[in-house]
Amino acid sequence: MTIKATQFEVHPSAGVPIYLQIISQINAMIAGGHLNAGDMLPSVRQMATTLGVNTMTISKAYSKLEADQVVERVRGKGMLVRKSVPAGSAKERMQDLKPLMEQAIVHGRQLGLSDEQILAVVNKLLREYKP
Repeated sequence: MTIKATQFEVHPSAGVPIYLQIISQINAMIAGGHLNAGDMLPSVRQMATTLGVNTMTISKAYSKLEADQVVERVRGKGMLVRKSVPAGSAKERMQDLKPLMEQAIVHGRQLGLSDEQILAVVNKLLREYKP
């Protein structure tokens, strides 16, 4: 399956570089099960035209995703979503996740949310991103 470029959106005034917005959206689509191993990304030209951005911006996003082994280049066809292979042991991956979770908890507390409310958000997201 090839995902359509119209499924992406960028916000030039967001303060986040457009190539990072694209990377983030692709990673979220994979995590959420909307993009699976074997799916094709839109071509650089298609994506750039649809989003109204420079082709080099899309190329930079795709190159970073390729370097991170999220996608692979298929000659003459484009970028293919790779099968996810977690690196490191479960304990190491949990250690990698810990600082991000700490940030989320601190931010939740700054917003005045209770532990139950923070857990409700986490549980809702876990259900939404179930593979």
